[in-house]
Amino acid sequence: MKKILLLSIGAFFSISLMAQETPVTPKKKEKIDLSNRANDHFLIQLGYLGWAGIPDTLNTSGISKTINVYFMFDFPFKTNPHLSMAFGPGIASDHMLFTKTNIGIKDPTPTLRFTNVGDTNNFKKSKLATVYLEAPVEFRYATNPLTGKGLKAAVGVKVGTLINAHTRNAKLQNKSGSDINDFVMKEASKNFFNKIRLSAMARVGAGHFSLFGSYSFTPLLNDGAGPVIRPFSIGLTLSGL
Repeated sequence: MKKILLLSIGAFFSISLMAQETPVTPKKKEKIDLSNRANDHFLIQLGYLGWAGIPDTLNTSGISKTINVYFMFDFPFKTNPHLSMAFGPGIASDHMLFTKTNIGIKDPTPTLRFTNVGDTNNFKKSKLATVYLEAPVEFRYATNPLTGKGLKAAVGVKVGTLINAHTRNAKLQNKSGSDINDFVMKEASKNFFNKIRLSAMARVGAGHFSLFGSYSFTPLLNDGAGPVIRPFSIGLTLSGL
């Protein structure tokens, strides 16, 4: 019994000495090199434009569209390479289409009037376009930040300032629809429009393509200048670089 006890004590001390001689080295956390990651600096968006709060009396026509171009600077989180913040400048333009409508963008009136002129000579196609200089800010997530492939998602806001508002009218016709003259008339004025636009936005997709949506918190027109219209858009984003 004594021999067994002595052998057990000797084995215990031998294991203890071996453990002290070979300390365990903690594993270093592997760093991910993000120097060549896909940053999605360049964004091109093409989508459908709608107006929330539009009166039923307005004769909208066709598929109105929004076209946006942004150059974004992307900064990944040090604690999580799947997350990043991005911001940068861009140009956003909205093009709302009408038919048989006179848009009084230069009329000396307190409100912007959309007049139905279907019972007299009118333009077959009319467009109201607004162009903004915008600065979007996005919170981004990517499942594979190194290659830029896989699921991507982003949410954020964008603030813009109005740099142009104009109408474009084409193909003058009579009330029966017969052409009178095929010419284009353009008028420009920012008097009726809100100079600042604040919008929410979101994107989700994979690789270079994603679906986007945006909604303007601020109304299109100044207070008292017409109906409270808030533009929104949905469409496709092409991203790269």
